[in-house]
Amino acid sequence: MPDEEPPPSAGPEPAPKSDSTGLPSNVAAAIACIPLIGGIIFYILEKHDSFVRFYAMQSIIFGGAWVLCWIVYVVAHTILGSIPVIGLFFSIILGIAWALISVAGLVIWIVTMVKAFTNVRWEIPYIGPMARKQMEGHAA
Repeated sequence: MPDEEPPPSAGPEPAPKSDSTGLPSNVAAAIACIPLIGGIIFYILEKHDSFVRFYAMQSIIFGGAWVLCWIVYVVAHTILGSIPVIGLFFSIILGIAWALISVAGLVIWIVTMVKAFTNVRWEIPYIGPMARKQMEGHAA
């Protein structure tokens, strides 16, 4: 009996490649999830893949909201922290609040990257619908 090679196994099909970046869509979308920077880069580079463009737009809005929250924190900390006697109390409260916001932001970022990498279109609450509307406005 001659040695026969086994038939090729039917493994998972590779994700479609993006026309503009040459990366698989899921990889490009996951990288685009890097807040602000990744979103801007992939929104500019990717012209056709709506999956990648959605995650890029969502990343831009999320990163912008993140920067805005940081600015509010810095201003509030500077103003309230300088009040004699109770300034320390405000500084502690604001520090705890910023720590909680930071952890929540990190969790959202990780979940978004995992969802993008697994080819699932997931909308961040409040931000996802804004990104979708923005994408619909550009498609028209």
